[in-house]
Amino acid sequence: MDYTAKLDEALTRLHDEGRYRTFIDIERKNGQFPHATWRKPDGSETPVTVWCGNDYLGMGQHPAVLSAMHEALDATGAGSGGTRNISGTTVYHKALEAELADLHGKESALLFTSAYIANDATLSTLPKLFPGLIIYSDALNHASMIEGVRRNGGAKRIFRHNDVEHLRELMAADDPDVPKLIAFESIYSMDGDFGPIEEICDLADEFGALTYIDEVHAVGMYGPRGAGVAERDRLMHRLDIINGTLAKAYGVMGGYIAASHKMCDAIRSYAPGFIFTTSLPPAVAAGAAASVAHLKRNPELREKHQTQAKILKTRLKAMGLPIIDHGSHIVPVIVGDPVHTKKLSDMLLEGYGIYVQPINFPTVPRGTERLRFTPSPVHGPREMDALVSAMDALWSHCALNRAELSA
Repeated sequence: MDYTAKLDEALTRLHDEGRYRTFIDIERKNGQFPHATWRKPDGSETPVTVWCGNDYLGMGQHPAVLSAMHEALDATGAGSGGTRNISGTTVYHKALEAELADLHGKESALLFTSAYIANDATLSTLPKLFPGLIIYSDALNHASMIEGVRRNGGAKRIFRHNDVEHLRELMAADDPDVPKLIAFESIYSMDGDFGPIEEICDLADEFGALTYIDEVHAVGMYGPRGAGVAERDRLMHRLDIINGTLAKAYGVMGGYIAASHKMCDAIRSYAPGFIFTTSLPPAVAAGAAASVAHLKRNPELREKHQTQAKILKTRLKAMGLPIIDHGSHIVPVIVGDPVHTKKLSDMLLEGYGIYVQPINFPTVPRGTERLRFTPSPVHGPREMDALVSAMDALWSHCALNRAELSA
């Protein structure tokens, strides 16, 4: 077996399809985000504006977060020193879990190194706790949820995206006495559409199922205290397990679940993804706790964030661009071809200093390749004008000269 040749074949396929992903080296500037520096391969540097980051509210540079991290770093050092079971549980981890449980109105919360791991570890562990469990999973659930459901060895049913009637048909066809769980998201990050939370909770009540919701793209940004769409819609009490992240609106790192004390205790005790992973550094936990606490008390950033998203969508629509608008903060512009999407991204970066990463298959279906813009409260009028002007010029150019894009 020529292993190197096989690797070449796999990578060549991605290049030929226009799906090979390139990463640019950027250096964020504390206090200046969304402005950053692009370090080119030749060693030169160019200023750029980041339009595809997940630090939705700019909390990664907030003084309250930085101060908490500095204090914890000075007090404890860099790492946690172990797994949560072996010396890696500190007062900072416990304080963060308390903040998260309070945020979601649950008895407990359990901290993981990422929301991906939280989804994967929890969903793959649940059949151990509920033998015979059937998981009903939305067709467009995040890869971490899909992986957790796939790995758990139990039964699964995939229902068409946001199709409550299809979900009902699937549930009605199964043994009413078998344990069941419905796994879905509050906001689907690629199109920015909302999950039908109340209708799914109604079905869960009817069929005696547990509910598992991923609020990764909503925590910090929706609801009176930033607990997500379920808080906004006053439905948190109807959800059994809530998954969230600390790496997007909260601007730090980590993921978690919030649930009953017994549920968190069982996942803590049985999930390998929790048991055998070194815990987050105390400074990271301290910064995340400060961010959660701050956004509970200060809704102004959430309000400004929604305003900026509405302004950008309105301006792009006025230009006739094919954007998807489901009323959330996510602004996808559909290009529909991986090569064209990459070319447009490159032209924005090289010609206008605007960084937005192309999104291709398998993240989105083929033919729906896109640029996904993530406006924030720190994207001001100057940044907005520059983006709209660049998109206007390039989109017109692309429409008139597709041959150049394909060159």
